[in-house]
Amino acid sequence: MNQLELEATIAERDVLRYTPAGVPIVSAILMHSGQQEEAGVARLVEFEIPAFAAGEISGRFGSAELGASYRFTGFLAKKNRNSKALVFHIIDFQAA
Repeated sequence: MNQLELEATIAERDVLRYTPAGVPIVSAILMHSGQQEEAGVARLVEFEIPAFAAGEISGRFGSAELGASYRFTGFLAKKNRNSKALVFHIIDFQAA
């Protein structure tokens, strides 16, 4: 199963654009900061991840407040067919 749930802020966001097939899409960089427990020890985890929202959710994502905390759900996939880089595909999100 490839499902990811992440609490993060929208650090950067591009303007709404359309794919050649006419699908609306918004790309962004999400920033996560939090504590995780690993081997019984609390660990500070901070990272940025490229993400995008496509289709109906792109309009709502495109107007979401920058810097606010949201809980995102989605999945990971390669950026494109020939890439090894991963991108978080946002399926839904809500205020955290």
